[in-house]
Amino acid sequence: MTKTRLEAFSDAVIAIVMTIMVLEMKVPHGSDLATLEPLIPVFLAYVLSFVYLGIYWNNHHHMMHAVRRVNGRVLWANLLLLFWLSLIPFATGWMGENHFAAMPTLVYGVVLLGCAISYSILQLKLVRHHHGENDMLKKAVGSDLKGKISLVLYVIGIAAAAFVPTISHVLYVVVALIWIIPDRRIERFYEELEGEHNKN
Repeated sequence: MTKTRLEAFSDAVIAIVMTIMVLEMKVPHGSDLATLEPLIPVFLAYVLSFVYLGIYWNNHHHMMHAVRRVNGRVLWANLLLLFWLSLIPFATGWMGENHFAAMPTLVYGVVLLGCAISYSILQLKLVRHHHGENDMLKKAVGSDLKGKISLVLYVIGIAAAAFVPTISHVLYVVVALIWIIPDRRIERFYEELEGEHNKN
């Protein structure tokens, strides 16, 4: 099967999730800046989640660029990723509305961990599906050190949420910063490949 519908559907879902998030930010009743103050935690949570969604969209785009076709397992793995991404608006709203309290922070971390694990599963399914035919994705992904570090930081953040939520918030931001620059492993691999072709 071709990857066209998978990419189009994924793009649409991520766009809808982003739209739902911003719609959760209620317009305040009042015209002065003081009325915006209660929205600050909600806005900060929104910004963090928007960055995360942007990261997933960006890296999903790069990863799908390295493959030519998909199968049923890849489709289900992609749906699993979209499921966890679709929970981000709920977790974001709950955490923001409750001023980054312990339990909403923990749930937010669980959702982020679910997104990360499902993305890793999708990546694994794609690598296995193209094994022997096209190892470009496997070579580009390599050991996926950033992905493994992210999983560890999420687990620590979830564990810390019950005791010191601030630690969790810092770790969630750190993971976002780790990935804020698009994962260029696939781009770099393409550039090296093109360089070799040009030499020949």
